Amino acid sequence: MQPVRRRIVEILKAQEGATVADLADHLEMAHVSVRHHLDILIGEDLVAQAGVRRHNGAGRPSQIYVLTDQAAALFPQRHAAFAADMLDALKARLSGQEVRNLLAQLGEKSASEAPTLPPGASLEEQLDATASYLTEQGYNAHWEEHDGRYELFACNCPYTGVADDHPELCLMDLTMMQHLMPDLIRLESRVLDGTPRCHYVVRNHNRDGAEA
Repeated sequence: MQPVRRRIVEILKAQEGATVADLADHLEMAHVSVRHHLDILIGEDLVAQAGVRRHNGAGRPSQIYVLTDQAAALFPQRHAAFAADMLDALKARLSGQEVRNLLAQLGEKSASEAPTLPPGASLEEQLDATASYLTEQGYNAHWEEHDGRYELFACNCPYTGVADDHPELCLMDLTMMQHLMPDLIRLESRVLDGTPRCHYVVRNHNRDGAEA
């Protein structure tokens, strides 16, 4: 990020909001220059307007700017370290089967939070809905059809950096996928093994009910 905009983000984080005048004082910049950088940050959905500050004397109220939720990603996070520590603690206290059962339950819970399709939805509609939900969850998913063979791809692993030491997390994902797509047959390949994406094969049914 450009240094001035990075500094604006840091100031807004520390002060939980600031006006153009506040930022101009901190940065020793002209108000017009501060507004230019704020406009860019707003366009990137990192900063938003949040009310006004009224002055005791004459003059127009000053707009207050704050960080959006998306801006949290700009600051150091310890989610992966925390998740790894929690998994280490669980594996030290539970049997392997108990850990797998717990992860399977978490996979079922994730699947249960997906939008419900109407009865009779086609396989393509199920795949569209599943890929859309997975993408919202950070998997960057899509599906493809090749000569009647349907395949679902997850091009990003949200647990990169944790799954390397805790491959059991793949069971959680597989359980979620199987509940989202009951016609899913198997996991063909996975990012954890060095492939660029997780690859799932989906069962196709012909019009007469036979499996393709």
